[in-house]
Amino acid sequence: MSILVQEYIPEFLAGLWVTVQITGISFIGALIFGTVLATFRISPIPPLRGAGVVYVEIFRNVPLVALVVLVVYGLPEIGLNPGFLPGVILATTAVGSAFACETLRTGANAVEAGQIEAARSIGLTFSGIMRTIVVPQATRSVFGPLVTLFIGILLSSSMAAVVGQADLTYTASLINNKEALGLIPFAVAAAFYAAISLGAAGLGAAAEKKWRVHR
Repeated sequence: MSILVQEYIPEFLAGLWVTVQITGISFIGALIFGTVLATFRISPIPPLRGAGVVYVEIFRNVPLVALVVLVVYGLPEIGLNPGFLPGVILATTAVGSAFACETLRTGANAVEAGQIEAARSIGLTFSGIMRTIVVPQATRSVFGPLVTLFIGILLSSSMAAVVGQADLTYTASLINNKEALGLIPFAVAAAFYAAISLGAAGLGAAAEKKWRVHR
């Protein structure tokens, strides 16, 4: 049986590559858009704060599997066809950015008010304060939650299997259907997920220790 599993290593690696693409692009997109949303949430402009609240409340409470199906199969009905893999990435980014926003907003609220007042006293604008003071400190102070977000996006990437994208989970299912290996293919896929998650947790802990904001 182990020899049979070894024969499918290229298929597992191909599935792993799809999983890595979904996870990496979605996480970066979630960080970028989540930063914008966090800026909206703490903005002094009421319409921006309201837009941020609405977005976060919607996408934190929508099941990812439902959103994946809606994006992949629903958008083409109105003339928008992102494709299967981009559609999965778009849906995962949309949900991830809502959680990234709240994570970064928590970090931003932890920045000492005195620093912000000092920045205002020397004439920095809101965008300048965000760029030079709030965002750098907020990002460094929430390494742990951001690593948790990364792992969550990694595990959520398995939703790609719902629309037939050959990620790790779907590849394991295909191999099992072909060879009737039972739980073995899923155990191999789980080992890949665990290895990436543990590696990310270790790197995150090291980065947090190195760049922790001391107050």
